[in-house]
Amino acid sequence: MILNYKFENFMSFRECVEFSMLAPGTEEKNRFPNHYVPVGEECGILKTAVIVGENAGGKSNFVESLRYLKFLFMENGHVRAYRDTVHANNLRGVCRKKEDTHQSFELELWLDGESFYLYRLELDFAGIVKEELSCKKQYHHEYQLLMGAAREKCVLGCEQDGCQSLEEGQCKTEAEVRYALEVPGFEEELGEAVKKAMNGKRQLGLFLTKLAILGNEHAIKFTEWVAGSLFPETNVLNYDFYQAVKNEEEDFWILNDPRFLEIFRMVDSSIIGIDLNKDHPFSKSMIRRRKEDGGIFLRELGKDSSGAREFFAWAVQIFKVVYCNKAVFADEMDRVLNPVLSDRVIAFIHGKQHHGQFIFTTHNVLHLDLRNYMKEQIYFISKDVGSLESELYSLADFPEIQYETTKIYEFYMKGILGGTAVE
Repeated sequence: MILNYKFENFMSFRECVEFSMLAPGTEEKNRFPNHYVPVGEECGILKTAVIVGENAGGKSNFVESLRYLKFLFMENGHVRAYRDTVHANNLRGVCRKKEDTHQSFELELWLDGESFYLYRLELDFAGIVKEELSCKKQYHHEYQLLMGAAREKCVLGCEQDGCQSLEEGQCKTEAEVRYALEVPGFEEELGEAVKKAMNGKRQLGLFLTKLAILGNEHAIKFTEWVAGSLFPETNVLNYDFYQAVKNEEEDFWILNDPRFLEIFRMVDSSIIGIDLNKDHPFSKSMIRRRKEDGGIFLRELGKDSSGAREFFAWAVQIFKVVYCNKAVFADEMDRVLNPVLSDRVIAFIHGKQHHGQFIFTTHNVLHLDLRNYMKEQIYFISKDVGSLESELYSLADFPEIQYETTKIYEFYMKGILGGTAVE
């Protein structure tokens, strides 16, 4: 489960972004006992969070930052900062040596119900600047370094005599880098193998993924969670999307599980069954409904309502949260769902015991309701129209907002809480 996530200089976010899933103090936890997973008596971790903001404010960029971080774990290529992921105000020209391409990502997890991990990655256009993984057994303990890699040498070469007349894409700057690697308790020969693989003109993947390949159990545990349990969904997630992806067979077992039908029926209580089409489950499957007279009505999913088609796909993600303990970041999941169904989904996730998390972005201001969420579960994203810089902050940052306060959405619509186009 995610405790904290931070990143900096990514797309519309120029300054450091801090996103926390830590539950607040005792009084609030007593008010919402099902909204968090207790970690002993030390802390609680929230199951859900909602991020509200105006169009083009940066909500999708927030989810994209996690998708990008996961991509770095999955792709064994050259890890570096790309121009199109750096904030525009830090791109001062076409020469990469003159641009501020330094990015950072920090992810804190509680894994397997027993250990806390803190991972930090810094990179720029030349490659990895620093990478660290630390661990602790108890929340209030100090983190102990498991792996640290720091760039100790970076020689920049350039094929151009000057950069004054260059056009975008013509910069030929290359970097030759060397790293210092620290892996306490790890066999020296394995550490040397990683050093040899990483140093030189080309980097191939993250240090942590290499340690996982070499058998380091902590590296394996962390990388497997990122690869298999983190789902930042930035695409329009509907049946058309699922027709194009390659994991239909992977998800087919979920569609066969009776608990999936329980989730899918939230969209329409008349649904009583699904006749799955194994070749095209997200378009050709038949949805069975019971009519008032007791008769059965069949309709192909691809010809059903847009809400039913989209929720069929989203129900897979909700299943993964509740029954597979996955962390799903859903970009505008409820863009076609009515507020009642959205609340029903969140109540379902809160009502089940699991170690999954569901974080979603939305334009639906009706989620700004302190009867359904803790203040710490409600986030806003706002973009300054002058600087084009996005900012993320929590409702908990407004101490004047009390749980007895009603109609939080009215404050939001007036621009008092930020995150609207009227500010």
